[in-house]
Amino acid sequence: MPSDVLIRTQRPVSQRGLLAVMCACVVLVVGMVAAINLAVPMLAASALHPSASALVWIVDTYVVFFACLVIPGGAAGDRFGRKGVLLAGLALFAAGALVSAVAPDVAVLLAGRAVTGIGAAAVLPNTLAVLLHAVPAERRGATIATWASMTGIGGVIGNVGGGAVLSGGSWRWLFAVGVPLALVLAAVVARVAPVSPRHDRRLDPLGAVLFVGASVALLLGIVQGPEAGWGSPVVVAGFACAAVLFAVWVFAELRVGHPLLDPRLFRIAGLRSACLGMTAVFIGMFALFYVNASVLQYGMGFGVLLTGLGVIPLTVPLILGGRYVGDLVRRIGLDATLALAFVFVGGGLLGLSTTGTHTSYAWYAIWLVVTGIGVTLALPTLSGVIAGSLPHAQAGVGTGLQATTREFGSALGVAVVGTVLTGQFVSALPADLRSGDPHTVAQALAAAPPGRADDVITAFVSGADAGLRVIGVIVLVLGALVVLESRLSRRR
Repeated sequence: MPSDVLIRTQRPVSQRGLLAVMCACVVLVVGMVAAINLAVPMLAASALHPSASALVWIVDTYVVFFACLVIPGGAAGDRFGRKGVLLAGLALFAAGALVSAVAPDVAVLLAGRAVTGIGAAAVLPNTLAVLLHAVPAERRGATIATWASMTGIGGVIGNVGGGAVLSGGSWRWLFAVGVPLALVLAAVVARVAPVSPRHDRRLDPLGAVLFVGASVALLLGIVQGPEAGWGSPVVVAGFACAAVLFAVWVFAELRVGHPLLDPRLFRIAGLRSACLGMTAVFIGMFALFYVNASVLQYGMGFGVLLTGLGVIPLTVPLILGGRYVGDLVRRIGLDATLALAFVFVGGGLLGLSTTGTHTSYAWYAIWLVVTGIGVTLALPTLSGVIAGSLPHAQAGVGTGLQATTREFGSALGVAVVGTVLTGQFVSALPADLRSGDPHTVAQALAAAPPGRADDVITAFVSGADAGLRVIGVIVLVLGALVVLESRLSRRR
């Protein structure tokens, strides 16, 4: 039988299998972003004794490297081969997860999280690139839609699966289980993924280093504020370094022939506002994920498995309503849809901030659904604006922008809500429970005398509520800016 006939007869099966494998890779790297939040109470009470700022860094280190390197990860795939870079990313993911699982202290755990994030950045863009090379043109739209849905489903699976793994009793299991999963996927990818042509695409290592450095410096200033003091040298230096490095990054990207991310793209008003909107939505979502895990476990007494399941109401609108968003945009217009989206996301977060320690989970779940409606309206609408703002030849840039803004928003959301939570928690603790200067609920509970645990939990929930209020206001303000600029850009 001629080889071309053989390829045609095998292609439908291989494409279905390839799609399933690439989607599994996406679920693995995205699910880890959500799952780690469930482990925060365990980590806080562990023998590592992390500070409040260290807890935020344990969550955010993975996300920062993921966000900042996802575009270079795609460029490396174009240059060195998408399949090879994808396999290297899975290997790095497994190596980083193993280091995290056996980490004897916080520093080693952070190093493992960084390596895992670098691996994730190599995996995500190249899964889509491998798929687009393998499928015929008429199936690319459906393939992209399926792949994109995995970035949302991955968060749900990360919460539920992470809860199931952590119910075994140790935070180390969450990282340990990632090792065989990544290695099995690497073996399957090596077997089923086709080798795609390489392109002579120049890399921009300086741009990547500057972007990572500026992002880390910004988060350093935000995260260290409550413990070190907002006027302390480390915080001031963090913000100053972030400003300088971002300015140098812009200057360098404008001069290089093949920039990591061309700042001139943000002259396009629709693209600029949509990226800001995507960042705002993920600030809200992942601030909620960070707080939700601890509120349900400390405030409502949920086990870790129930906590993972407890976020499911947020996803109900995504599952049931996503297909109708396009019709709504055509009926009421883009600006009205975006305005509704941000009102629901911001309003849902503000509603969640009123639940307190004595509210039933049913009321809490209602506000999760409200927030989920806003996310359902926002994500496909903003994705469509980003994709539609760029020519077809720059579709890869649009995909990279969406991934970067999502993950960068996630990192900012965790940093900001963790900062507000810590500051309010410490100030809300009764004076006699502040001995030892506790900055986490686990530290305060360990030092509290018998019968005073409820006072610690009340102070913690007060901090969580304050954090959600701040994030809700941020989402509403940024959403208003997005809608305003969208309206003005169309009038111009």
